[in-house]
Amino acid sequence: MDARGIEQLDFVYVSGDAYVDHPSFGTAIISRVLEANGFTVGIIAQPDWRDPASIAALGEPKLGFLVSAGNMDSMVNHYSVSKKRRRMDAYSPGGKMGLRPDYAAVVYANLIRRTYKKTPIILGGIEASLRRLAHYDYWSDHMKRSILLDAGADLISYGMGERSIVEIAEALRSGIPVRDITFVRGTVYKTAVPPDAPDTIRLPGFDKVSTSKELYAKSFYRQYRNTDPFTAKTLVEPYPADNLFLVQNPPQMPLSTEEMDAVYALPYARTYHPDYEAAGGIPAIEEIKFSLTSCRGCFGACSFCALTFHQGRIIQVRSHESLLEEAQKITEDPDFKGYIHDVGGPTANFRQPACKKQLKHGACPDRQCLFPEPCPNLEIDHSDYVALLRKLRALPKVKKVFVRSGIRFDYLINDKDETFFRELVRHHVSGQLKVAPEHVSDGVLRMMGKPQNSVYRRFARRYKELNDEMHLDQYLVPYLMSSHPGSTLQDAVRLAEYLRELGYMPEQVQDFYPTPSTISTCMYYTGLDPRTMKPVYVARDPHEKAMQRALIQYRDPKNYELVTEALIRAGRRDLVGTGPKCLVRPRHGDTRFLQKAPAPQKRTEKRKSPPASRRWDGAAPGYGKGRKRK
Repeated sequence: MDARGIEQLDFVYVSGDAYVDHPSFGTAIISRVLEANGFTVGIIAQPDWRDPASIAALGEPKLGFLVSAGNMDSMVNHYSVSKKRRRMDAYSPGGKMGLRPDYAAVVYANLIRRTYKKTPIILGGIEASLRRLAHYDYWSDHMKRSILLDAGADLISYGMGERSIVEIAEALRSGIPVRDITFVRGTVYKTAVPPDAPDTIRLPGFDKVSTSKELYAKSFYRQYRNTDPFTAKTLVEPYPADNLFLVQNPPQMPLSTEEMDAVYALPYARTYHPDYEAAGGIPAIEEIKFSLTSCRGCFGACSFCALTFHQGRIIQVRSHESLLEEAQKITEDPDFKGYIHDVGGPTANFRQPACKKQLKHGACPDRQCLFPEPCPNLEIDHSDYVALLRKLRALPKVKKVFVRSGIRFDYLINDKDETFFRELVRHHVSGQLKVAPEHVSDGVLRMMGKPQNSVYRRFARRYKELNDEMHLDQYLVPYLMSSHPGSTLQDAVRLAEYLRELGYMPEQVQDFYPTPSTISTCMYYTGLDPRTMKPVYVARDPHEKAMQRALIQYRDPKNYELVTEALIRAGRRDLVGTGPKCLVRPRHGDTRFLQKAPAPQKRTEKRKSPPASRRWDGAAPGYGKGRKRK
């Protein structure tokens, strides 16, 4: 500040992440966008929330505090799905855990408010965005109020906030009190007098959704269907106990290609702050240092994904020129070895809206683009992505360009032009292509919003054919999920049998994680599918969840007890034995699968009855065969 002649900053940005000045980090984007629009921003990264003085390190800002928990929800960052504390925080110096509090955005905002009573506080980032209205919190197993109320903040900037934050900043600079900034799209504010415009939707009050799971499911689905910027209406959620109303304005309109290019052209340092060097740097930079973000948004709309709620379904893309310029900067990095690790986004092969209608009217609120079948209006076209990848491959110093972010295989396999599929296999796979079929049971896939298993099998078959044709030894690595709502033990056994057929055991398995504001989390909490309001089976018991997870890795000796118990409960004792179809071999001394044969009938002749034989129940031939009786 002294070097730049800044006596008082316009904004102070408090972040739960260490500071990484790279466009894959929200703190960097928002602060650089504000700077480009003439505002000064200071960053307090990972302040000591136990010390009020840490929040005052840069003094009181002229216009307000910006508060974010970081690139992840702080509870997801801290805890595994089993609610055990994680050992490493990739967004902290040296990966050290414990440098931010639980529910970080709330804690930071409360800390600020104790010191600065009237300074505006604006919440942003993924934690605030997905907790902007009443929501189920998995870690406390309770419904929580909007984060705006618990944090004592003035505004939430939800979704991708480049436009919103500049409009808020300009309003504050013009002298408008923060309580009167009620007109910015992509924001949530609180008021004692709710708007009564005809395009307003009134949701059930917090007192009702916190006591009725059915009402919450209905309320959540109204919010979910209200995420498209072209058709969304203003939402009002009452909080009778606080004599307040939460008002969510419609989302911001998608950024144009020119606007996206401008955001990524800002003068990022493209690395972490030098202060972190002594601690070993910030591990998260390694994942994205040599990667390119080419798009935003996703019309895949998987039930367990929060992208619809955060970024929306409209695809926004950068130009080839913008991406080539960034790639050129990457090749000049001293650590660059010739490999661009990824060119993608939420879904790498989405480089255009699902159909032309979305550019004028937005995404359909009552139907999905790919689920349960591809929409007749869906335009499948990979030509722009192919052209981009070819240009990147041709750059000097570039040896290989990989595609490692999500590939939507149902979109790809339905493309009648195989050019991209062939070039993907030939040029852009690093030995293994990661895709996300998630499960094999069509009933579970329907709950997930994913295509039927037959679609994945068709894709996998064609992928193998292309590799064989090109004499390449490359594999598919399927991401699989256990315990998703709708998945029973029987479904988990079917998935294990499928893996047995493949001869494959995944190294990692994702147990379903109920993160805020997804359809799947709503199902987990309510036991209802909010799309149909029909009951859904939910595995909530930690032991059952562990069994479903273990079944996917049934070959691991550590999982023997869980797998055998699961098979007994599922009525599949036939899968325990030494036959080719069995999943586990019984351990010596394990008598759970042995049972006595029926006692022989009494005979009239007096002779000693043979001892009761013991047989192996449901096992392969060769077990339990006693001597033939005469």
